[in-house]
Amino acid sequence: MNDKLVELEIKDLAFNGKAVANNEEGKVVFLNGGLPGEKVLAEIVRSKPRYDEAIVKEIISKSDLRIDPPCQHFDICGGCTWQDLAYHAQLEFKQKQVVDCIERIGGLKDVKVFTAVGSAELFKYRNKMEFSFNANEDKSFNLGLHVKRRFDKVFDIEKCFLQSDLANEIVIWLREFVQEHSISVYDILNHTGFMRFLVIREARSSGDIMVNIVTNYGEIPSRNELIKKMKEFFPEVKNLIHSQNGQKSNSAVGEIEKVLYGLGYIEEQILGCRLRIRSNTFFQTNSVQCETLYRAAFDMILPEKTDRVMDLYCGTGSIGLLIAKHAYKVVGVEVVEDAVVAARENAKVNNINNIEFYHGDVKDFLRSEYATDKSYNIIIIDPPRAGMTPKALRRLIRLNPEKILYISCNPSTFARDAAEIVKAGYLLPEVKPIDMFPHTMHIEVVGVFYRE
Repeated sequence: MNDKLVELEIKDLAFNGKAVANNEEGKVVFLNGGLPGEKVLAEIVRSKPRYDEAIVKEIISKSDLRIDPPCQHFDICGGCTWQDLAYHAQLEFKQKQVVDCIERIGGLKDVKVFTAVGSAELFKYRNKMEFSFNANEDKSFNLGLHVKRRFDKVFDIEKCFLQSDLANEIVIWLREFVQEHSISVYDILNHTGFMRFLVIREARSSGDIMVNIVTNYGEIPSRNELIKKMKEFFPEVKNLIHSQNGQKSNSAVGEIEKVLYGLGYIEEQILGCRLRIRSNTFFQTNSVQCETLYRAAFDMILPEKTDRVMDLYCGTGSIGLLIAKHAYKVVGVEVVEDAVVAARENAKVNNINNIEFYHGDVKDFLRSEYATDKSYNIIIIDPPRAGMTPKALRRLIRLNPEKILYISCNPSTFARDAAEIVKAGYLLPEVKPIDMFPHTMHIEVVGVFYRE
C-alpha cells in the first residue's frame, strides 16, 4: 500500500469546508472530501508540523448525513462542495462554525448564537453567475466553471442547479454561437484569444435578465448577428453588455463597457425598495434570502425616526435606503465610484431624500470633519470578507455610536473585529447566522453591538 494512504475517521467539518480527522498519533488531518461519521481511505498530500492535508480516495463507510447530489458536475466542480450533505446538517455545521469563530478567534464566551436561518430556496437561488471561457491545446474550448482546485482548467456546464433554467440555456446557446462563428477564445495560461467571461444577472422580482460578455480588447465578431439572435431566442434578456478587459488578471470586470441594447440595468425589488442593478453593481446574490437578512438586521437594530445613521461599505445603498424610511438621516460611504452613482440613482428612483452618499475610502471618511462633526448614533458596517482594516475600526470606535450593526460574510473576520469592539466597551449579546449560500460552507452573520 502507498505509505501516504491512511485510514481515517472523519469527526467534523472545518470553517473552510474541509473535513477534519485525527491520525493514529492524534495529529489533525484536513481532508478534501468526506463527511463526519465516515471512515475513509485518504492520501496525505502535504504534511506540516501541526497538521496534515489529504484527499479522500475511497469512502469505506458512509455517513447517515450523506445524500446523492443532484448535479452531474458535482465531482469536478469547485462550487457546491456540500451538495452531498443533508441541508439540516449544513445549517448545524454553519452555526457551529460561527460559535467556534466567536469563542476561539474573538475570545467571547457569552454571545448567544441563534440557529442558522435556512434559505427558502435550496436551488436556483443565485441572481448572478459568472462563467469562464478557456481555450484548449487541441483548438477546442470550454465555457463553464473551473475544475475544483484548478485555475487553468474549465469544464462545460450543461446545467448548474444554482441558476435558472433560462440562464442555463443562455450558456449553452452562447457556447454554440462562438463555436459556429469561429470566434477565438481566451487562453488563461498564454493570455491570448478573445472571449473571456459570460456573466448572467437575473432580477427575481421581474424575471428580467442582463447578459454581460467580457472579452479581450476589440469588437465582438458577428456582433449584429449576436444581437439579433439573442433578442430572437431570449426575449427575457433586456440588456446585452459588452465589456472589454485586456488585463492578465482573471477578472470579469471590464475596463471598457458598451451597452449593445437595453437600458444598461435591470431592476430588483427588496422589501418594497426598487434597486437598479448594473453590470458591475455589488448586490447580494440570493435575492429572496437577502430580504431575510435585512429583516433580521432591522429587527435587531430597531431604527427610530430620531436616528442618524452612518452606512459604511454601502455599495449601491440597499441597506441605507431601507433604513432611511425609518430614520431621520442616513449617510452612505463607498469606495467604488460606480456603486455610489448607482446608490444616488436608487435614492431618486425611490424618492428618498434623507440620505446622502459619499465616494471614498471608509478609513479616510471616518476621520473627516463630516464624520466627526456630526452625531451618528447608529453605524452600519457591511465590509468585504477581509473585514475592517485596523485603522478604520479604531476610527469607528472613536466616534462612540450607541449601536453598531455589523453584517459579515466571514465569521472569522467578524469575530476578530468583534473582539476589538467589545474591548472598547461595547456589548454583543447575540448574533444571527443567515444562510445565503446553500451547499457551500459560507454563512452570513448579523450582530448589534451596544455601548455600555
